[in-house]
Amino acid sequence: MSVLIIEDNAQLAANLYDYLEACGHRLDAAPDGLTGLHLAATRDYDAIVLDWNLPRLDGLSVLRRLRGEAGARVPVIMLTARDQLDDKLEGFESGTDDYLVKPVALPEIEARLRALVARAQAGLDAGRVLAVADLALNLDTLQASRAGRPLVLSPTGRHLLERLMRDSPRVVSRQRLEQAAWGDRIPEGDLLRSHMHLLRRAIDPDGQPRLLQTVSGVGYRLCGVD
Repeated sequence: MSVLIIEDNAQLAANLYDYLEACGHRLDAAPDGLTGLHLAATRDYDAIVLDWNLPRLDGLSVLRRLRGEAGARVPVIMLTARDQLDDKLEGFESGTDDYLVKPVALPEIEARLRALVARAQAGLDAGRVLAVADLALNLDTLQASRAGRPLVLSPTGRHLLERLMRDSPRVVSRQRLEQAAWGDRIPEGDLLRSHMHLLRRAIDPDGQPRLLQTVSGVGYRLCGVD
């Protein structure tokens, strides 16, 4: 799994990074809240380990902006020295999925990360019909529809649409979309742009509110109209 560590204690961050990497996970690390927020909002992670007392932007603000402005549903473990019940309640109310008080054993952090990611994935797999606004994709029949009208999609278009709908309203990076469409055998050239153009024509016909958005330099996102 891919994990982002947002922690300003260099020694703790290094120990956690080394341990999780040795467990076979992919890691990024940020030493302050603003850097962590930028990484979390522009890259795809399976989970985030987040400190509370961070420079530039505290962890609680990072969490609130992730859940609010970015609409991110990525599992978050808040790892902090704040051990009061009011702190824990505030953390959960702000959107953290788990709350650990320092010091904590590295194997426990890794085990909790695995459990959170497994639950998140199970939640994704449990829903057999994905829906964003009036757009729907039935995972059993592979039929997509907009406002009840069936859509004609290629197999690649369905893979792209499923990834976008699962992550909605988060921004999905070009790399993640290419992996969804072609796995590890990504073709040369910018085929993704062509397929996204066809997908947009299919799901956003004239006269319908636009659901598919291009985020310049990052990727795409699918979101309902307010």
